[in-house]
This record gives sequence, C-alpha cells and structure tokens, in this order.
Amino acid sequence: MPQKIKQLHKHLVTSVSEIADNYFILSFTRKFKFKPGQVVAIALDKSHEPRLYSIASSNTANEMRILFDIKQEGFLTPKLAKLKAGDSIMVTEPFGEFIPSNSEEWWIATGTGIAPFISMIESGIKPPKKLIYGARYLDQFLFQDLMLNKIGNNYMRFCTQEKADNIFNERLSAWIEKQDTLPKQIKYYLCGNPEMVVDVRDLILAKGVPFENIMAEIYF
Repeated sequence: MPQKIKQLHKHLVTSVSEIADNYFILSFTRKFKFKPGQVVAIALDKSHEPRLYSIASSNTANEMRILFDIKQEGFLTPKLAKLKAGDSIMVTEPFGEFIPSNSEEWWIATGTGIAPFISMIESGIKPPKKLIYGARYLDQFLFQDLMLNKIGNNYMRFCTQEKADNIFNERLSAWIEKQDTLPKQIKYYLCGNPEMVVDVRDLILAKGVPFENIMAEIYF
C-alpha cells in the first residue's frame, strides 16, 4: 500500500458495527472526494502513527467507511472497535493508485482485502470477469450478498475450514495454481494478507501474465 502519509483531518464517527466475528465496519463523515480503490490513513489523534485502510464505500455516499479486523496485539484496531457515534478520529485525504482500469479485470482478495472492491461495486464500476475471495470460515465472506447480486456466478468463494454448497473447500491460490492457463491481457487486482498477495502474484506471473498487468495492495 502507499506509504506517504498526508495531513490528518478531524472526522466524526457515525457508527461502528461488528458484521462478523472480529470484523467491523467503521463509518465517519466524508469530507473529500475519492476514486474507488483508494486508501486513507487513520489515527485516533495526531500524536499516534496512522494506519492505512482501503475505503469500503461508494464515492457518492455522504459517509465514508472502512473494514477492519481486530489485531489483539495492535494499538489501533481494539480502540476503533470501541468508538461510538459522535467520537472523532483523524483521517487523511484519500490517495493511492489501486484504481480500476479500462481493461477487463479479475479481483482477488482475502479478509478485509475485499474493501476496495466493495467501493468499486457500490460506486458503479463495471463488475470484474471474476471476483475470487478467500476466507477461513463461511461467515467471513464479507458483503457476499452485494457481490452475489452484482457479480453472480463470477463471484468465486474459497473456504479452508468449512464446507458449503457452491463454495470451494481449498485455498484460492491452489485453484489458481491448477489452472492450465490464465488470461494474459486482463488486469489482476490482488488485495489481502501479504502471504496471499505474494503467492498469487508469483503464480500469475509463472503462467505468463505480464508483471504490469498485476496490481497489488498488501494488508498487514
């Protein structure tokens, strides 16, 4: 993800809700325009180092929202989960280049890495040729109703710890590795934990996809 941090501005929290075990949505007032796929840096105040989060909302909504999961050893996420409407946070202007192209695309995500793709779909961006999404448990497919409605059969879910109809019981990287070929002229957007992003990027490159056709955001 981009590393340059811009100036922080005060925003008011409008809601915080837990949407799955340990996964939260935080919404706050929107003061800036943004492109779907961009990120903001967030802090509780100017004395603490901000952290980067992809925006997970429409670029026409009055509020901006982020997805996060609690890092028990972390400083920020346990505190974000305890915020209430009316509290304040510090947020930068949106930035980043993980934005849609004019090409056909595959979107590949794990965990809260689905966030920029939620923003793209809710902002009216053309749906991808495929959305490939990995999770450990069935209740961790965040915003799956939205994705099923907008993407249909091209929304592919991969679950490693539980089984269900129409869901692959394996890692998404294993499925990609088993493909004889991959489309070489489309753009691949990867967003999620570092291990997944690196593994899938290498698998895609090994199948002959040009490096410049791969966009990546890494979530720590």
